[in-house]
Amino acid sequence: MRTKVTVFSLLLVMVFATSSFAIEGQQPEAIAEKMAFKLVRGVTNVATSIVEIPKQSYLTVRDRGAVGYVVGPLKGFGMGVYRLFTGLTETVFFAVPQPGYYDPMIQPEFVWEGWEAKRVEPRAQTVAVPAEPAEPAEKKGD
Repeated sequence: MRTKVTVFSLLLVMVFATSSFAIEGQQPEAIAEKMAFKLVRGVTNVATSIVEIPKQSYLTVRDRGAVGYVVGPLKGFGMGVYRLFTGLTETVFFAVPQPGYYDPMIQPEFVWEGWEAKRVEPRAQTVAVPAEPAEPAEKKGD
């Protein structure tokens, strides 16, 4: 009986003590603003996802040259599907504070961002460079 009372009192203390350690959360206005911005971002990304095709075409031609005319539209189509999917996800789940705390699910946040900087991707070495021949070891006993 004494063990039950001790366990019950410890549980009671733990339940009431946790509220004293709670950190004050954000104001409801700030949460509503972030939720609304996530909804608008999602709808915007759904509506502008098709713009990824010309954007990626332009960027790939700029960064890679003539191969961008083939790779760019394919890359744009893939990025457009990805932007459409993330936009739909943010639109449907705008009230859920994920990922982070209503952070964007895709970078750049909108399709019109990210045009200015030249993106350089590392290229693999395509030409084999011959190694320097090793100096022959001196023969002992000569």
